[in-house]
Amino acid sequence: MTELSMVEIFVSEAFGTFLLILLGVGVVAAVSLPTSKAKDAGWIVVTWGWGLAVFAGVYGAYATGAHLNPAVTIGLTVAGSDLAEGVPATAGNIAVYVVAQFVGAILGAVAVWLTYKKQFDQDADPAAKLGIFATGPAVRSYGWNVVTEAIATFVLVGWILASGQTPSQLGPLAVALVIVAIGLSLGGPTGYAINPARDLGPRIAHAFLPIPGKGGSDWAYSWVPVVGPIVGGVAAGLIVPNLAGLF
Repeated sequence: MTELSMVEIFVSEAFGTFLLILLGVGVVAAVSLPTSKAKDAGWIVVTWGWGLAVFAGVYGAYATGAHLNPAVTIGLTVAGSDLAEGVPATAGNIAVYVVAQFVGAILGAVAVWLTYKKQFDQDADPAAKLGIFATGPAVRSYGWNVVTEAIATFVLVGWILASGQTPSQLGPLAVALVIVAIGLSLGGPTGYAINPARDLGPRIAHAFLPIPGKGGSDWAYSWVPVVGPIVGGVAAGLIVPNLAGLF
């Protein structure tokens, strides 16, 4: 495979993450906003929607291994792996991956707002509007919220390391099902960001978009879905390769 340029890396990861957020944040908007035809469809719909969003995003970013998530990029780096075939884990490449993921996440969130513009304009609980873009804890306890996010992300990154690092090895459907499993089993306490770009990118979009009655963006909590997934990704990168003989 020809080595990818930084521009190609950026476009691939940004586009894949855009699809992830467009469809993932989109399903939360669908079940949350007034006059949406999917209003109150529930948690099962959200978890499957996010799983299928990952499925689409992986195909969109196949050329770069479809990280779509700084915790995955960091976890692979810690494990001593290339970021993808033909993409070594250099500081420059890592930076391009992460920046692209955040840019794609912000653009994806803006696209969701455009899609549901008339619904966002209606009266709704400000917390519900924020919850479309960003995660929040069922019980606010920052330390334990970090633990929850770290464990859930450890499962994701650990599974990626154990199963393969590119779509051809991993299988987009397989990782989508893992995302669904994480959401159903571990997502209840915090809403399972498991991805700093997934939470912080849309939270930034929420802060600047002209959404009537949106309230604040809960910056006091915003560090949790960044730190927790990074901790989980680093732990997976350190531990799982040493267990390779068991897989």
